[in-house]
Amino acid sequence: MRALVQRVTTASIRVGDAEVARITPRDSRHGLLVLVGVTHSDDEAKAALLAKKVWTLRILEGERSAAEQDAPLLVASQFTLMADTRRGRRPTWSAAAPGPVAEPLVGAFTAALRELGATVETGVFGEHMEISLVNDGPVTLLIEV
Repeated sequence: MRALVQRVTTASIRVGDAEVARITPRDSRHGLLVLVGVTHSDDEAKAALLAKKVWTLRILEGERSAAEQDAPLLVASQFTLMADTRRGRRPTWSAAAPGPVAEPLVGAFTAALRELGATVETGVFGEHMEISLVNDGPVTLLIEV
């Protein structure tokens, strides 16, 4: 599994004409936008490990974690994180798990975050999403487990 984690001051997701998710940190200055990619060999144990890593990663102000600041997270599935761009000009998506495999694992990742105590908003799996964000820093990290 891969997660692209961005420290944000605000983030939202629209599907069609409707806003389906938004985080606007209040008590903490930051939140995290987390884009999640799943490959064929991933499982619930990897989803839980990735969730713990994201939740405890010390990338917020004062080298604190989202767990320490109770910062909100916005999670969206992102199969394009599994792209292979080593050859030619057209990415291949063969490493991305198909929807029936990926959707439950993105759900397991989100559930694991909530079990750790996170406030989590989510996009809509498999839908075309418009994601708006204000990246702070900028801070953007790619995490793999």
